[in-house]
Amino acid sequence: MSFPWAKQYQPQHPLMQWMDEKLPLPRLVYNAIGAGYPVPRNLNYFWNFGVLAGAALAIQIITGIILAMHYAAHVGVAFNSVEHIMRDVNAGWFIRYAHMNGASMFFIVVYLHIFRGLYYGSYKAPREMVWLLGVVIFLLMMATAFMGYVLPWGQMSFWGAQVITGFFSAIPVVGEPVRQWLLGGFVPDNATLNRFFSLHYLLPFVILGVVILHIWALHIPGSNNPTGIEVKDEQDTVPFHPYYTAKDGFGLGVFLLVFVGLTFFSPNLLGHPDNYIPANALSTPAHIVPEWYFLPFYAILKAFTFNFLWIDAKLWGVIAMFASIALLFFLPWLDNSPVKSATYRPLYRIFFWILVADVALLGVCGAMPAEQPYVFLSQIGAMYYFAHFLVILPIVSRIERPLPMPNSITEAVLAKHAGDTPPASAAA
Repeated sequence: MSFPWAKQYQPQHPLMQWMDEKLPLPRLVYNAIGAGYPVPRNLNYFWNFGVLAGAALAIQIITGIILAMHYAAHVGVAFNSVEHIMRDVNAGWFIRYAHMNGASMFFIVVYLHIFRGLYYGSYKAPREMVWLLGVVIFLLMMATAFMGYVLPWGQMSFWGAQVITGFFSAIPVVGEPVRQWLLGGFVPDNATLNRFFSLHYLLPFVILGVVILHIWALHIPGSNNPTGIEVKDEQDTVPFHPYYTAKDGFGLGVFLLVFVGLTFFSPNLLGHPDNYIPANALSTPAHIVPEWYFLPFYAILKAFTFNFLWIDAKLWGVIAMFASIALLFFLPWLDNSPVKSATYRPLYRIFFWILVADVALLGVCGAMPAEQPYVFLSQIGAMYYFAHFLVILPIVSRIERPLPMPNSITEAVLAKHAGDTPPASAAA
């Protein structure tokens, strides 16, 4: 968004003037994350998670490149090459644990980023494209993480690939050919490992490209804010630097403390012990589960236990799992309320927290065996998930009576801090 009061880049040093004339990279950085980019003055710490997701992506790319130098994508040696990294490569244990836990930290901050967007209405006009590109990033992350989970070639890696790709065979006509194309054969084998390794290495750079588009799309309308009110004048904004670079720096410090603590003191907390057993096609694990960040969608997939119409339960589960993510693409048009922020939407706020609890319930059920009462709870959770977006949200957006809203961001900030300033009579 072009703000007439934004500071303009004026290089002083002759070298920077020459650079600005020939290749204006400093100007680009200045206008993107410097004093030349005004942002709403009332952003809270929930706006840190975009930067934290970028930091997590950088960690994944750097550690992934180093791991690729020592990893061997062959079923005969893949498991042993991971053990070689852990035991024989200098600091290999740290690089591998950083990459493994970095994936979990990446998903944690992205999930918080998504729920922040849901709470404050960041998916609404004029930021629909920002939201859509964010959902594309989320899908690419899921594909990358799934393929990466297969690479250690442990028991859960092998059987996870077998089960997850097996769901494609439920799709009529094209399902089985697609599954064979993904695996490079009829079962996970050497071709599977080579394909997944190639794609797992490539996709993070695709994610990086979409992240650049995501940020570019964000800079056109500017950042949303906790009130959901658009910027009206210069008083509503402050320069990104130094105000929010300092705030993001603090958030990054907290993020790194948690990340380092997890990596050093509990590196296998979010993993599965069966993946430290070499893959064995003749020994099925007692309970096959994906990584924790897939569990809500896995619960939706398992919730369908009976045939309906001419479609069997397995295909219904696959359709529901993909539909649960595809719904997010239509969210900007499912919620028609003119008010963005849940701060001023009391009814929506109630259903938002019910949705958070529902996703948590699905995550717990996804980690449990396909038995009662977890199947029933998964069915209830899946029904509410779809009802929230397809039924509740459109109805609430029409019947809800929002709270009175301030006229500007500045008015909201001053009203919030009015109690911090003594009245004129007291000051006198």
